Amino acid sequence: MLEIIKNDILPIFSVLVLGFFIGKFKIISTEEASTLNKIGFLVFQPALIFTLILNTSITGILFQALGLYALAQIVLFLLTLMICLKFFKLQLLEAWLVSMCVVFVNTLMYIWPISQLVYGNVANLPINAVVLWDATVVFAFFIISTDLIAKSRASFSIKTTAKRLVQNPVLLSILLACCLKLMNVEIDMSFITALEFIGPAAPPMMLLALGIILSQSRLVPNIPIALISGIKLIGLPFLLLLLIAVFRTDAHWEKLLLFNSAGPSGAMAFALAMLHGANTKIIAPVIVWTSILSLPLLAVLS
Repeated sequence: MLEIIKNDILPIFSVLVLGFFIGKFKIISTEEASTLNKIGFLVFQPALIFTLILNTSITGILFQALGLYALAQIVLFLLTLMICLKFFKLQLLEAWLVSMCVVFVNTLMYIWPISQLVYGNVANLPINAVVLWDATVVFAFFIISTDLIAKSRASFSIKTTAKRLVQNPVLLSILLACCLKLMNVEIDMSFITALEFIGPAAPPMMLLALGIILSQSRLVPNIPIALISGIKLIGLPFLLLLLIAVFRTDAHWEKLLLFNSAGPSGAMAFALAMLHGANTKIIAPVIVWTSILSLPLLAVLS
């Protein structure tokens, strides 16, 4: 377990820590980090998602196992949303993004590079499948729904919203990659090589920027932060484990999906909150605490 933490998990986690200390010592400002995060989000991440979608074999995906993971996400999201609205009395936009923290794991930027180191490219198909699901369905859903919730507070225009969503590079890369894959279109290798060159820059860049931005957040845990972090780290793996116990699938897929479910909250909820001006007093600490507390859990489940 210590070997996995030292060789596979800590190297990825250290980028977040490095960003945190860079921010604390004000070597790079939060404004500069926000720009860095935006570049990673809108330029490098679409390239990474595009190539991952194209390179993942759909025929090898075990949809029953992936369906159990998706069901656990849906159930836990609705439960967390109810808690945020009824008990914590959060505004809908904040509650929506806090609930996203519970089900949207930092798979692409954190779990995927770790699992690549531990399992290699071929055996990593379950994690690639989660990335495919989260990128094409879950992330797209949250981008669109968050935009609709945020704009409903002001003057809402279907035309303006549609135009803004159509111009989103992440959504465009998802849509284009899915269309090309379904149509079996042959893509020029030089284009793929360029995307594969810049895409891997997204995880370290966005983790570094996230660490810098989070260094300026109040991280002292309170009841909402502790509860949401607990639901993420314990609730999602536990619910998935229950579903697996009832609907047995493939042992390797079950192991890697459980491994992924124990990962930290994804930074995308924080990025969307910043984009739409939502309160991050719960979201930011949850990302930090789940990143720290997930270390031993990931080591055990890997």
